[in-house]
Amino acid sequence: MSELVALGKAGAAIRKANAEGRAALVGYLPAGFPSYDDGVDAIKALVDGGCDVLEIGLPYSDPVMDGVTIQRAAAAALAGGVRTRDVLSTVEKVAAYSDVPVLVMTYWNPVERYGVDRFAADFAGAGGAGLITPDLIPDEGAEWIAAADKNDLDKVFLVSPSSTDERIAMTTAACRGFVYATAVMGVTGARDKPSDLAAPLVARVKAATGIPVGVGLGISNADQAAGVAAFADAAIVGAALVKALEDGGPAGVRALAESLSEGVRREPRSAVDR
Repeated sequence: MSELVALGKAGAAIRKANAEGRAALVGYLPAGFPSYDDGVDAIKALVDGGCDVLEIGLPYSDPVMDGVTIQRAAAAALAGGVRTRDVLSTVEKVAAYSDVPVLVMTYWNPVERYGVDRFAADFAGAGGAGLITPDLIPDEGAEWIAAADKNDLDKVFLVSPSSTDERIAMTTAACRGFVYATAVMGVTGARDKPSDLAAPLVARVKAATGIPVGVGLGISNADQAAGVAAFADAAIVGAALVKALEDGGPAGVRALAESLSEGVRREPRSAVDR
């Protein structure tokens, strides 16, 4: 796979930010929370706040890798009646709002139940850029990889501090868009400080691939975003934005996104950093 193809839509947006001398900001919110319409408005607020890539969560009944904040939001969205078709229509509305790439983060079961080929086609038709699949590994993802390639979609797989070099090489070879480096072991959620394991993991991933590396799990404020931006191509923020939505609605989301956007711009990056 050529590096240009591997970049995909999300990777191109990240590299555009990197060319400006900064890391990209990837913002996550679940669809349908606190309601369908408010969820759409909140995701649009991520755009207005300066996010370079959007990550929309598909609410799932058994989110084993998510922390309590995202679990609570997903449960509320499901209780409100949000289903996969509502996630796709959210993607369509957000994609029509701006040219910021829209990814969906989803556990694999909802895609499988919807139909892999059908989901890929409907998602691409809605303007989606690709999927982040936290519980699907490349060696078990042949059906998704084929459907994604057929529909020109990004495939973002995860690596963690426990990944072997062999696993990192295999995973990054299957990625398109960027590689998602989980900076801590365990479930997601904002933390007082990012993991010390993040920078060494990014260095290992960069030794295996030329496509961007994003770091998620634990970033909650501008200072932490600035710290991650010093060594990663993208800073990924989720739980803190969900909490901002709970506390302050879409306006709260925009305010935090603006602060995080300032954080990733704080330390200029040279070409040798990338």
